[in-house]
Amino acid sequence: MKKTSLVILSFVFAIIANAQITKVEIMATGLTCSMCSNAINKQLKTIDEVENVDIDLNKNLFIVRLKNNNTLSPKTFKDKVEKAGFFVGSMVLFINFRNQTVEDNKQIDKYIFIDTKAQTLNGVAKVRVLDKGYVTTKEHKKLAKSFARYTTYSKGNEGVFHLKTI
Repeated sequence: MKKTSLVILSFVFAIIANAQITKVEIMATGLTCSMCSNAINKQLKTIDEVENVDIDLNKNLFIVRLKNNNTLSPKTFKDKVEKAGFFVGSMVLFINFRNQTVEDNKQIDKYIFIDTKAQTLNGVAKVRVLDKGYVTTKEHKKLAKSFARYTTYSKGNEGVFHLKTI
């Protein structure tokens, strides 16, 4: 039993090591002043794994750099933005992959790649989260029609994230 648990635990850590978020770019909606951006900034900085947060007020963009060996998911950042009273308009993740093959409709851990050509990702790849709550409502309506062929996309499962390489 101990050997089985050790093998499973090693496998889980291997998956985490193969797809770790290193940076997140969050475009927030609903901001009207610098105090609004300050509220989001404060919330993001409460995450222990956050190394620093840079803000571009002209684009309402928050660039969050993360510490190594973090296990954060996109939901963590979405929740913090919403806790500050705002919404995510778009979220781009920079994920460090180690020779991971991705293709259309392939699930790797908590991520499902959609509208993606088959490729091997090695190093930091830029991907966009396409789920409801990670894009604007208007854009999600368009995407829901475009991605109707992906049964998991329309279900809106909070634990699974649909990504597109960019």
